[in-house]
Amino acid sequence: MTFPLLDRKLFLPTSKEEMERLGWDYADIIIFSGDAYVDHPSFGAAVIGRVLQAAGYRVAIVPQPNWRDDLRDFRKLGKPRLFFGVSAGAMDSMVNHYTANRRLRQDDAYTAGGRHGMRPDYPTIVYTKIIKSIYPDMPVIVGGIEASLRRVAHYDYWQDKLLPSILSDCGADMISYGMGERTIVELARRLDNGDDISQIQDLPQTVVFSENKPDDDDIILHSYEECLKNKKWQSENFRYVEVESNKFHGRTIWQSTRGKMIKINPMYPPMQQHEIDASFDLPYTRVPHPRYKGKRIPAYEMIRHSINMHRGCFGGCAFCTISAHQGKFIASRSKQSILNEVKAVCAMSDFKGYISDLGGPSANMYGMRGYDTDICEKCARPSCLHPKPCPNLNNDHSPILDIYRSVDSLPGIKKSFIGSGVRYDLAMAHNKKNGKINQINRNYIEELIANHVSGRLKVAPEHTSDNVLNCMRKPSFSLFRNFKKIFEEVNKKYGLRQQLIPYFISSHPNCTEVDMAELAVITKDLDFQLEQVQDFTPTPMTVATEIYYSGYHPYTGERIFTAKSKDEKNAQRQFFFWYKPENRQQLVSELHRMNRPDLVKRLFPQNFYERRNQSAYSNKSGKKSFRKNK
Repeated sequence: MTFPLLDRKLFLPTSKEEMERLGWDYADIIIFSGDAYVDHPSFGAAVIGRVLQAAGYRVAIVPQPNWRDDLRDFRKLGKPRLFFGVSAGAMDSMVNHYTANRRLRQDDAYTAGGRHGMRPDYPTIVYTKIIKSIYPDMPVIVGGIEASLRRVAHYDYWQDKLLPSILSDCGADMISYGMGERTIVELARRLDNGDDISQIQDLPQTVVFSENKPDDDDIILHSYEECLKNKKWQSENFRYVEVESNKFHGRTIWQSTRGKMIKINPMYPPMQQHEIDASFDLPYTRVPHPRYKGKRIPAYEMIRHSINMHRGCFGGCAFCTISAHQGKFIASRSKQSILNEVKAVCAMSDFKGYISDLGGPSANMYGMRGYDTDICEKCARPSCLHPKPCPNLNNDHSPILDIYRSVDSLPGIKKSFIGSGVRYDLAMAHNKKNGKINQINRNYIEELIANHVSGRLKVAPEHTSDNVLNCMRKPSFSLFRNFKKIFEEVNKKYGLRQQLIPYFISSHPNCTEVDMAELAVITKDLDFQLEQVQDFTPTPMTVATEIYYSGYHPYTGERIFTAKSKDEKNAQRQFFFWYKPENRQQLVSELHRMNRPDLVKRLFPQNFYERRNQSAYSNKSGKKSFRKNK
């Protein structure tokens, strides 16, 4: 992959030499990032840097500093005028580094050349401690996914223990959680106006240590130390954290940790269209910094010709962190902003006419909100789709259809694909308020399948068991069966030979080995040999993780089984691959151990009849032997 040789002055500076070329003898803000620097609106450090630049500040970035040597990377740009920013990157570092089995990964999608080992475990903690040791009096603000989702006491799967808010462990002055454009600009202005960082206690979407007293309406969680003694209290805490994160107007949350009070200020209301447009319309070069000399950065390869149309997700899946970071309410870009970005992609030297994705966290939530927004502002439901679609939800797919058609009509566009996950339950949900919408949504599904699939459409039923799906906050598998029928009908209508690729998860809370065996049989009957599968990985700030850790459901208080040991997890996962000859004998034995010969018959009919014949012969031989001995 080659990139255009752009003038380094077009990027945020990453070295002293680049600062000098801009005529700077200092920076107002210096951002340390665990990712390579890609100047693109899908990379958080670039977004925060560009937003601060647009507000009039000098911003420099130090991508993937070396934390093992004499720490020269942390000194090379000197001291910023206002503050240091720290982000582990676009992923939690432990998810980035380790598999669900806690095995070390050999690559890193956010590093040039895919090279592993360019960031430490928990960069938020490592980078901050280094900066504080060198510049003890400078404010350090941590943000990004890692800090955002560890803002309160949380279970860490990789250490297998409950950890306090990362603010307590890293020594930063503040966490900026969630999507940080408004927070970081307001913080810069306050510091620029002479406020001391310790005085800034009420900024939305921040976490701070505070000596103030909680207001009567605030929420006081069980302390970190109490949760260490009682897992059920940790589970109870999570319910409050999730509910308040999903509110339009949340309440302030407090938690005592190691003798100090941590204050979590509520999220901002969703961004207005002009605000999110402003963030995406900044002068990104859309390519990696020239320092990487054209080396491939896998995460960039995936998104370089894609368009993110909105933020937020109201699906509320139990294993997902999107709403905890981006919010439940959808903030959508204007049509013009989207088309302008498409035109910028068309102008890229390597563009061949194909948009890889017109999507978002959930591809088809663009432009959606409640009919009565007053109801939404009072709502505390974690999901607008589970257990049933909210009657106040306007699931009209007209705006997104208009975007698809407008993009495809632009000169230079051969085809636009939808690579993000599609919520087929959202498109298929019956709208009782406006019958015309049901036909529009049926048209959306048809147009999606006929015109925007690159041979394979990936969707996420996640499981076949309704008990597991209910725990996941996902719809019944019967809905996937209906969608599959529509997919096949549309393919037949247009003479297409496309594949439907479903995602599934094993070892999710409430999932048993029998559930996985039944999943294998059901998907076999539907002619699937599963490829897109994963073992459940507990990550901070999800319902499923709290169940995994505590054993209790945060909303019902009931005990929930979860496979935890390596053997239990492997026993579930192996059913994904029933079709591999090397797995057959083990699975047959497991099914007989479960007393489910009916599943053996459906999954391995040949083995079933062979074993039955062998058993009959063995019994017959045994009787003869018994008579002889007698």
